[in-house]
Amino acid sequence: QVQLVESGGGLVQPGGSLSLSCAASGSISSIRIMGWYRQAPGKQREMVAVMASGGITNYADSVKGRFTISRDNAKNTGYLQMNSLKPEDTAVYYCNALLSYFGSTRLESYWGQGTQVTVSS
Repeated sequence: QVQLVESGGGLVQPGGSLSLSCAASGSISSIRIMGWYRQAPGKQREMVAVMASGGITNYADSVKGRFTISRDNAKNTGYLQMNSLKPEDTAVYYCNALLSYFGSTRLESYWGQGTQVTVSS
C-alpha cells in the first residue's frame, strides 16, 4: 500500500555535492518522521538525518554542517542535500518513513530500496 523510492545516488568527487530524493507513494495519511540512513560495506546502518512533520531535525555528528534534510509534505517527498562530500560518506543511503495510511490507525515504518553514493576521485 505504501512505497518509498530513493533516487539521486551516484559517483561524485570528494568535495562535490549530491542531492537525494525519497518519494513516498500510496494512500498515505501523514508522515510523522522521514529520515535518511546509510550503510557502508561491513558496517552497521547509521542514522544520517531525520525530520519530523513539525520541522524538527536531527543529524549525525559526522554530517552536521554538510548535509541538509528537507521535505515537501504536499508531495510526500523527502530530500537530502549533501555538500562537501568525503570518501567516508560512501555508502548505500536508505530513506525511512514513519507514517500512517488510510485504513490504519497506527504508525508504521517503511524503508526504501536504497541508493548507492560513492565519493571517490
